[in-house]
Amino acid sequence: MASKQFHTRRRFLAQVAQGAAAGCLTTFVPSTVLGRDGGTAANSRIGVGIIGLGRQCVGRNLPVFMRRKDCKVTAICDVDRWRLQVPNDPAILHSAKSNKWDIKTLADCFRTTDFRKLLDRKDVDAVMISTPDHWHIPIALASIKAGKDVCCEKPFGLAIAHGRVLADAAAKSKCVFRTDSEFRSIPHLFKAVSLVRTGKIGKLKTVRISVPIYWDSLPMQPDMPVPEDLDYDMWLGPAPKVAYTEKRVHPPKTYGRPGWYSNRDYCDGMICNWGYHPADIAQWGNNTERTGPVEVEGSGTFPPKDYLWNVITEFEVRYRYANGVEMFYAGRKDFKDGQSYMRFEGTEGWVCGWYGPDRLEAEPKSLLTADVKPEDFPFPLKNEKHDFLDCIHSRGQTLEDAEVGQRSSSIGQLGYIACQLGRKLKWDPDKEQFPGDEEANKLVHGVPGRKPWNVM
Repeated sequence: MASKQFHTRRRFLAQVAQGAAAGCLTTFVPSTVLGRDGGTAANSRIGVGIIGLGRQCVGRNLPVFMRRKDCKVTAICDVDRWRLQVPNDPAILHSAKSNKWDIKTLADCFRTTDFRKLLDRKDVDAVMISTPDHWHIPIALASIKAGKDVCCEKPFGLAIAHGRVLADAAAKSKCVFRTDSEFRSIPHLFKAVSLVRTGKIGKLKTVRISVPIYWDSLPMQPDMPVPEDLDYDMWLGPAPKVAYTEKRVHPPKTYGRPGWYSNRDYCDGMICNWGYHPADIAQWGNNTERTGPVEVEGSGTFPPKDYLWNVITEFEVRYRYANGVEMFYAGRKDFKDGQSYMRFEGTEGWVCGWYGPDRLEAEPKSLLTADVKPEDFPFPLKNEKHDFLDCIHSRGQTLEDAEVGQRSSSIGQLGYIACQLGRKLKWDPDKEQFPGDEEANKLVHGVPGRKPWNVM
């Protein structure tokens, strides 16, 4: 039986969702930006709250914030209490040593298993959201409502319609928002996009992207006792109330790959989560980062619906854009060493960037040494967290704001829908609907039969 705290949390999330959907999130510039209320002025240190201390945060997110001299991590939040034991967490100790930041600076920061307590703090100007996917939108909306600037891991939740609520709320609030994906910060992928966007391969005709498949299907596992350190009700949050089993969540007291990645209550698998990265590079290279395709079709392999790990595994999806460009997106188990490619084919050549091997290939090979003038491709090459922090100071637009995050998230989500239905679909990227297709439009709102946010 759910606890009183569990029901209270669900009412809170419902209020957040209802407020955002009704457009009642007010325009807000944090008082700390103006130096009021004893806060930090924009030319001083930014107080950052870290929500979610899993493998992605410890490996990639936390170290960058800790190295920046113009910000201070003032609060941390995780539903696993052992992860809050800084500076005693071995993984964080290792990260501090390898990334060269002082672990002692975290010793006096605020700790909580409840993100709402973190958002209530005046010394938190901005948040880094590194939770499982099902929590991205509720926490991001709550952060915006609390007047925080937001850096949020990709992708945007589990439904195109839900991501639209977040993108609109971020735009209306005028907060600084950064969708967190490091691929635009990788030099050779940045180079590939710059070559495409400046016409060095001629007119773009075809894009090919891929993701490796790490997880397979898994039957339902026996119920298990909830680990002592885990606030399981808070971990579930907006998801259905179900019994605990380790492979539903993540291995206790370790940073191994989590099982939630393969369950549709929390994530849509590689096609949407990890696949956001190459999809975003494709969108950027095609200059369609604020729109989307007009046609999609695909096929894939689906486990039984009653399996614990029940997301789509291998898949092939084809997209067509209004500019005539076709994109082919593949997910296969035989990709080795985490390889993912982003290949752009034009009338005068092609360029292909790989992740994993970190290599760039092109034909003609002269493309590899071709110069791109900054005025022709006026985008900075910088770390994504640096982009976020710099824009907090300037109140400018990040390289990957919420609208871009919504459009790149929808690539995998559209592919998933097309694979589910097994037929060619027309898509209106302006209305974010399948014209005249009631069956497909139901899937725009997520898993059939489930209310928006699962908390109302």
